[in-house]
Amino acid sequence: MPFYHKLGEILITANLISKEQLNQALEEQRKNGGQLGNILVKLGFVKEADIVEALGKQLNIPYASLTKGLLKPDPHQELDKLVPEEVAREYCLIPLSKHLNSLTVAFADPLDLVVQDNLRRITKCEINPVIASRKDIEQALDDFYGKKDLLQEIIAQTRKTGEKVKKKEELDLNELVKKAEEAPVIRLVNLLIQQAIEERASDIHIEPLEEGMSIRYRIDGALYKISPPDESLLPAMVSRIKILSKLDIAERRLPQDGGFSMTVKGRRIDTRVSTVPTVNGEKVVIRILDKARIPLDLKQLGFEPDDLEKFTNAINQPYGLIFLTGPTGSGKTTTLYAALNQINSPHKNLTTVEDPVEYHLPGINQVQVKPGIGLTFASGLRAFLRQDPDVMMVGEVRDLETAEICIQAALTGHLVFSTLHTNDAPGAISRLIDIGVEPFLISASLLLVVAQRLVRRLCPECKEAYEPTAEEREKVGLTNGEKIYRAKGCKKCHFTGYKGRIAIHEMMSINDELRQLISQGKPDNIIKEVAQKNGMMTLQESGFRKVREGITSLEEVLAVTGTR
Repeated sequence: MPFYHKLGEILITANLISKEQLNQALEEQRKNGGQLGNILVKLGFVKEADIVEALGKQLNIPYASLTKGLLKPDPHQELDKLVPEEVAREYCLIPLSKHLNSLTVAFADPLDLVVQDNLRRITKCEINPVIASRKDIEQALDDFYGKKDLLQEIIAQTRKTGEKVKKKEELDLNELVKKAEEAPVIRLVNLLIQQAIEERASDIHIEPLEEGMSIRYRIDGALYKISPPDESLLPAMVSRIKILSKLDIAERRLPQDGGFSMTVKGRRIDTRVSTVPTVNGEKVVIRILDKARIPLDLKQLGFEPDDLEKFTNAINQPYGLIFLTGPTGSGKTTTLYAALNQINSPHKNLTTVEDPVEYHLPGINQVQVKPGIGLTFASGLRAFLRQDPDVMMVGEVRDLETAEICIQAALTGHLVFSTLHTNDAPGAISRLIDIGVEPFLISASLLLVVAQRLVRRLCPECKEAYEPTAEEREKVGLTNGEKIYRAKGCKKCHFTGYKGRIAIHEMMSINDELRQLISQGKPDNIIKEVAQKNGMMTLQESGFRKVREGITSLEEVLAVTGTR
């Protein structure tokens, strides 16, 4: 709630929260940023509607809610023509009624005087504000204006009005810039990104084909096609994205990397943009970095209670080496960020060397690797060792030099986090040996290795229970009569049967017995066998637990862990 600086005092006075809850929310805000009202709602201390009602009383502004039937615009006054839908959605407001020259409007932020002034000019009416929750207004907007797919609407328009341009034709640069700055192209690119954010997409792929073009969103790890606009708009769309990303629009023969930031529904969204020349033209991939969707609380990452305890103990050690392993896109960086966030305090100097820096963490010194000017993982690490660090995070160990500096730092009193690409936790040992690290150094410095994968969550709206076969029961560890769930598909999950993802883990704590085996250079299978005897749960066993709990499906776990 951005519009009142004494929100905490108001809520305490209204007996909606306690002083301890406010202090906890303020601490969360200090660590992760964000708006206090949203944090209080996220922590479960208060409902958004209660906050809005309390603010309405404090500000002497009437409170309107859907449940009381007060967010229904007068159907006989043509309010949809008076206040355009684009304006209502952009500023999260809805017109309710008009009397003479006075227009009553519900606002999520009734003290934004600039918005009210703009609305006054658009409607030529005096504005009578009431307050409502953002969620209620968004629902009322869908009910009033109709839930439209604005992206598909503008795409349909481009097909009707798009100028037919030969794809291979060399366009004049000035003409290309002009087209990229035209309103339909700007709106199309904005809506393309906005819809991707609303659908929780991590990436947007814009690809030229031999005939036409393709646009796909990556949602929960899988790519889904959306209906593309007229192919004649592709050069202008690519140029628009390049302009936003501060890339060279004249350069179409070499790959380029950039990025830009935008504000969507009151929150900042960062993007990384990559362009690559293909035989059919330039392909663009936009990586969406939505910090609000990144769980920086270890409890939200899917750790089993006993594994969470092991991990928390390890990250609170004064020195040692902790590795996260897994393929690209398995959430390793998110887990590392959550660990750093957990131990971050004014009494510790935390530093990271990353390629790239994906999210900016308050209170942590983050460095972007730039190999072109000699700033590598190894050189960045060496520099940080002269900066009096307590905790260091290295984006990835790729070579012997980086590995040796990490181990040396861990052995000289620093806590070091990093990642490796291995299939399981014991595989990290052989990977380090393969790149040239001496086994005795690994055993002396290593605290913990965590292998991680992401599995898709079953959609809670449509998942269906079924009785597994005898073979499936034995595999998952079920007794007769117990049921598990499988994907079905509904409108809310785009008929995939899944919505969101959660991590499964294989956590290998290094004890004296394992240190001895590592020093002796024992193979992975021996180390894994002993680790399991000491209580390590494999990735598949972690997945099966989530199958038994109804969080994911057996099919998903088997697909992700590579065993069918």
